[in-house]
Amino acid sequence: MNNSVDWSAVKADFPVLQRRIDGERLVYLDSANTSQKPNAVIDAMADFMRHGYGPINRSAYRLAGEATDAFEGARAKVRTFINAPHAHEVVFTKNATESSNLIAASWGRANLNRGDVVVLTHMEHHANIVPWHMLAAERGIELRWIPLTDDGELDLSNLGSILDGAKALSFTAMSNVLGTITPVTALCRAAHDAGAVAIVDACQFVPHNVTDVQAWDADFVTFSSHKMVGPSGIGVMWGREALLDAMPPFLGGGNMIADVKLDGFTCAELPAKFEAGTPPIVEAVGLGAAVDYLTNIGMANVRRHEMHLTSYALDTLTERYGDDITIHGPRNPEVRGAVLSFAFRGIHPHDISQVLDEKNVCVRAGHHCAKPLMRLLGANATARASFYIYNDESDADALADALDGASDIFGF
Repeated sequence: MNNSVDWSAVKADFPVLQRRIDGERLVYLDSANTSQKPNAVIDAMADFMRHGYGPINRSAYRLAGEATDAFEGARAKVRTFINAPHAHEVVFTKNATESSNLIAASWGRANLNRGDVVVLTHMEHHANIVPWHMLAAERGIELRWIPLTDDGELDLSNLGSILDGAKALSFTAMSNVLGTITPVTALCRAAHDAGAVAIVDACQFVPHNVTDVQAWDADFVTFSSHKMVGPSGIGVMWGREALLDAMPPFLGGGNMIADVKLDGFTCAELPAKFEAGTPPIVEAVGLGAAVDYLTNIGMANVRRHEMHLTSYALDTLTERYGDDITIHGPRNPEVRGAVLSFAFRGIHPHDISQVLDEKNVCVRAGHHCAKPLMRLLGANATARASFYIYNDESDADALADALDGASDIFGF
């Protein structure tokens, strides 16, 4: 781990950020949606496709063996990155949404029946809501909800009663709207004390923080590659070996079988049991390179950098605009990530996004796949600026300056 990071050199590693549009630099503030990719990831994927691509786990010739080693090597890197006990507990999916659906469809169908309770929170992404709604429609399970405090943190004052009799607690480690970082370890402990499994949506957490699934004492953890400087098309579901062994397969076909007969089949060992068909081989290589890249920077350094940026951006925007800007979520950067969802002078978020785009400042506008939370905030949408390792104070300044342009256009 590097204790001193040259963040300007990090920014230089991302070729898209060297692009000029109408002579002006690109300010990318949409990493909570998807991150940009460094040369190390781009080069690893291109080199593999040029010189090393082959089928995995199926053919005996050298090229295929090397490809298999590269694919499984990426799995081993992910295991280390999240401190999972075993590499075979790391299942590759096409994205974190598929990971969430896998858990609900496989573990949920095997363990939940009418009247059983699954607990969620009011800040969840649709990917951690809709699969449970689908299971509720199919099985008649009950969904309960952990509410929020006025400053956007979880209200845990009645957690014991909410978890009473629950079979699962499924929650985000960090909100993609509020930036709120939840007390994962305490929530996993509370779930286990209630006899429930703990399922953690770590999409927004893993790219930005040191992650230790064993310290959390979680049962399942999901996250995606494309938010952590890796490619899209591959996600991760980590689960405890005993739970994965007991679960039925999610998809059927090649690679997930040990044997097939006319009257049935038997599953392969983990993780192949949950990886039917030809997997995203090139994407796994890219994910492995992304893990190497972030590991070299050091996730503790990433977190410190983003806390500084969050504090700077919050101060800059509130000092310049005061009551004209409302930034949702906790004010304390120690309990939030670098995600700033905001309302500005009554201007529609989509208008804000379009005006900022004219200054090459990229933010997202919308409901951020969190409509229940939007309703609690009393908003149909927000504008959202999200910072990452390739951002610096000048990007926060560019955001603040571009908002002046929105004020000018809309007459404020």
